[in-house]
Amino acid sequence: MLAEMGVRVWAPKPAAPVVAPEPERSAARPAPAVVAAPVPAAPAAPVAAPAVPRTPAPSIAPGHRQATPAPAQVAALAPLAAGIESMEWPTLREAVAGCQACGLCEGRKHTVFGTGSTQADWLIVGEAPGENEDLQGEPFVGAAGQLLDNMLRAVGRSRTGEGAQGAYITNVLKCRPPANRNPQPAEVAQCAPYLARQVALVQPKVIIAMGRFAVQSLLQSHEPIGKLRGQVHRYQGVPVIVTYHPAYLLRTPSDKGKAWADLCLAMETVGTPLRS
Repeated sequence: MLAEMGVRVWAPKPAAPVVAPEPERSAARPAPAVVAAPVPAAPAAPVAAPAVPRTPAPSIAPGHRQATPAPAQVAALAPLAAGIESMEWPTLREAVAGCQACGLCEGRKHTVFGTGSTQADWLIVGEAPGENEDLQGEPFVGAAGQLLDNMLRAVGRSRTGEGAQGAYITNVLKCRPPANRNPQPAEVAQCAPYLARQVALVQPKVIIAMGRFAVQSLLQSHEPIGKLRGQVHRYQGVPVIVTYHPAYLLRTPSDKGKAWADLCLAMETVGTPLRS
């Protein structure tokens, strides 16, 4: 099972030596003003006034961008469709496809609603669609999607399975943010009713929150994932297990073992024995 996720538990490699980063060079400071010494009384010629030192322009350390003030809001927000809390699957999907509640609708190619069994025991919640998801209209495709499929296969589940062998997969945001930037709080809030209705319709036995923005949306917490892992949280009465996003695991494969432990906790939470 661990091999499905690329976790080599039998011969861990020695950790790479830690190289201390070079100390950051602080920005140049203006030189202190020079105070003129007392001038002797009654000089033969007038004494020139001391020169005033120029204040150098603040320097920016190499590799750092100059901070710019954030806009008051990303885009004008519009009301969502009425009655989301009572919509069934076809109506909910249509509402998402035609949603123009925030500015993300202007740059999308497809909305990314969700995929998998609508009666699955597991509900996987990611963060926001990327470029591949926007093109295909399906969550978790590309390299991150392949890793997620391997993770699910390791615990006997798949996006094509049903019931105890299935998983329903969706994202907090249904539209791709420009240039894959982080979701804005207003955007997450606008999409929250869609996600809440998906949870109510699936009625999963456990929710796997993958990534920081999934955790913030479901748990209303800004605690780091490392502090929230290893616990069973709740969303609308449904157990929630916090873990890392597959895209993060691709960048940090050393944390795949932690993600495996999170999947094991999810299995224990729903009372499903691990495969031998």
